[in-house]
Amino acid sequence: MRKAATAILILILSGPATMAAPKPADQPGTIDAIIDRVITNENRANQQIKQYSPLVETYIQNLKPNKDLGYAPAGDKYFLGRADFSKGVSLVPLTDNTSNKGKKIIGSIGDFFSFGMKFLPGGFLQMIFIDMNGFDKQHYRFDYVRREFLGEVRCLVFDVTPQEKSGTGRFLGRIWVEDQDFNIVHFNGRYTGGGHSSYYFHFDSWRTNVQPGLWVPSFVYSEERDLRYALTKKLDFKGQTRLWGYNLGHAAQEQELGKIFVEAPVQDDTNTANDLSPVQAQRAWDHQAEENVADHLERIGLMAPRGEVDKILEAVVNNLEVTNSLDINPAVRCRVLMTTTLESFTLGHTIVLSRGLIDVLPDEASLAAVIAHELGHIALGHRMDSNYAFFDRLLLEDQNTFRHFYSVHTPAEEQAASAKGLQFLSNSPYKDQLGNASLFLGALQSRQKEIPNLISAHLGDLVRVIAGLKTAAPVDARQNPQMLAALPLGGRVKLDPWFDKLDMIKTKPIGTVAEREKMQFEITPFMPYLTRFGTEAAAPIAISSAGRQNQK
Repeated sequence: MRKAATAILILILSGPATMAAPKPADQPGTIDAIIDRVITNENRANQQIKQYSPLVETYIQNLKPNKDLGYAPAGDKYFLGRADFSKGVSLVPLTDNTSNKGKKIIGSIGDFFSFGMKFLPGGFLQMIFIDMNGFDKQHYRFDYVRREFLGEVRCLVFDVTPQEKSGTGRFLGRIWVEDQDFNIVHFNGRYTGGGHSSYYFHFDSWRTNVQPGLWVPSFVYSEERDLRYALTKKLDFKGQTRLWGYNLGHAAQEQELGKIFVEAPVQDDTNTANDLSPVQAQRAWDHQAEENVADHLERIGLMAPRGEVDKILEAVVNNLEVTNSLDINPAVRCRVLMTTTLESFTLGHTIVLSRGLIDVLPDEASLAAVIAHELGHIALGHRMDSNYAFFDRLLLEDQNTFRHFYSVHTPAEEQAASAKGLQFLSNSPYKDQLGNASLFLGALQSRQKEIPNLISAHLGDLVRVIAGLKTAAPVDARQNPQMLAALPLGGRVKLDPWFDKLDMIKTKPIGTVAEREKMQFEITPFMPYLTRFGTEAAAPIAISSAGRQNQK
């Protein structure tokens, strides 16, 4: 019998030479002809993906039954790496949580050992493929179901079933095929086989049209309930995998080289005060270090290019500065990490928040509370390591980035920044909403033991709880069933996997939200609104139904 196409521990995959794109032709007139086009395109896509090395982030929450919520998180796992398709399906880890030796690690395809279930990171990455070795009519039966729209993309829907004796590790489920070029844009199901010592999990995989005719894997949601193993043990979990950084660095280079510069005439400035004082020189040196670190993080795909989300964060900074008569030079800027983990920190005069943190913030007052703490560091003159002004210190391998912490503050500095942040908030437009912010920070603190890998600092600092907020207009969420202490993951920001752009999700508010639908800090399925490249909304919206419900 054929060995599993998605090997559990060792993934060694081979395929035919890269196929040329099919020549333009009339649309196929029969279902069989369509299926032939789908098979050709999918096998070509399996080869095309090998030229890319996207970043791959997987976050898993183990679940336990809860009488009020149905299920609630009870432990979590996190992995961030860069895909390497040169020798099959593998990952180069960027975080240090993959050396396990007897401990559980992440993965989508599980392997059973005497000490319990072991998750493997490569298994989640495998779920971006239907079958890399045998996706054809000899191994699969295709049954047409119907036409269906996914966002703005009209699709043909097929059920895909492995033929008898086609081997284990084959895909069993449903595929959605866009009806212009006949590329697979979404598939949902599982791989066959497994059991006893290895397990395949259910998954829902999505692709994004990032260039004409090019659909790249972007999001994978996986879930398993009541999976029995080792006779008496049970596994319940939900997992999200995101991919981005396909065109890493190239988009910014093209934009830079495409700019038109007009040289101004040289003027005699001999009477102008152009020299820098020692204080100004030190500030300029620190600013160079800040720029170098931000540039490094953006180049390797961990920090988003400047965009819409930064401007929204900077508007909150401006509200705090104006109402507190702050005149900070150089000006305070904001940037966003691409990652899901909840963290915030400062790089000199740059405030950095993670995408995941912005996702779960329920309102502007809670965002202001996080920013106010970081602004306190800046106002108090807490500096970053100026050695990063020497750019060679950042010529690091990607996997070494997380071993260099760019923002590390002492407990005394953290305490002083919290006090200063509370002062800023008390004078700000958010002063009457501090109870809402306290509710969010309290929820963050109370859930840290259950989901420590999400609420953790990988590059910078933990999100700090400002102690004084607890006494400021306390709010009891139980008195208002519609009040949200925190949103699920994916509730605020959408991710473009090609240009690495981040944009705010725009959704319509809805009515009553049940207690089980609030899902604070929890994983929910992806529901992208698919568009074709070149339309107004080229970036996918990776938001769950729960995320839509929680928008106000």
